[in-house]
Amino acid sequence: MTGLADAATLAERMADAVRPVVMALFRSHITIEAKADTSPVTAADRDAEAVMRRMINEAFPDHGIIGEEHGREREDARFVWVLDPIDGTKAFVTGKPLFGTLIALLDGGRPVVGVIDMPALKERWVGRAGQPTLFNGTPVACRDVGRLADAWLYATTPDMFRGPDAPAFESLAGRCRAAVFGADCYAYGLLASGTVDLVCEASLQVYDFCALVPVVTGAGGIMTDWHGRPLGLASDGRVLAAGGEAVHAAAREVLAR
Repeated sequence: MTGLADAATLAERMADAVRPVVMALFRSHITIEAKADTSPVTAADRDAEAVMRRMINEAFPDHGIIGEEHGREREDARFVWVLDPIDGTKAFVTGKPLFGTLIALLDGGRPVVGVIDMPALKERWVGRAGQPTLFNGTPVACRDVGRLADAWLYATTPDMFRGPDAPAFESLAGRCRAAVFGADCYAYGLLASGTVDLVCEASLQVYDFCALVPVVTGAGGIMTDWHGRPLGLASDGRVLAAGGEAVHAAAREVLAR
């Protein structure tokens, strides 16, 4: 690989290839299976990831791959791709267009390329370390509202906060302008585009958040775990993304109480 530009190009090619695979089964009478954790999965998830894995192995056979549906290979490699073919499968199977394909490349465990592709909406954010985030080819930027009281907060569902995380999130939501639910990965794209101010989530897997980091940070935002630590393969699944440092710091303080 000659640089991250090559990886970003491949990531967009993968997103292009996945769109027709996913959309051919969207709002169809597709079979919905349940995984061991009861989360839904369909042929669209499996087929889309298989397409991406083939493309990675053809272009970069020495790279590792971690995928939600087909497991791990060469995960100790310097460069590792992390794939979520359909983030928001519950939205997908119920006909809601707010599902996305997440593609990340990690260099030494650090996310350096990320794509959020929304097949039904034909919208795409691309983040690459050292470059501005692009939305459908145009640079975008987060906004900084400066304080929690003015922040629009997103999370996929309040059900993702368990044990002590639940009251911590409730406390955070009570200090924000409003809390909105149900966007999955789309919320992070909206954060990068400056229409959302804060995203707080928990119980995530690596394929749920790795692609989001370069998108958010490339737009000038901050994305860490709840303690302010960088996100990577060893993170605990609790993430906090904000358009500005003051809001991010204030949210961390509330979550730590």
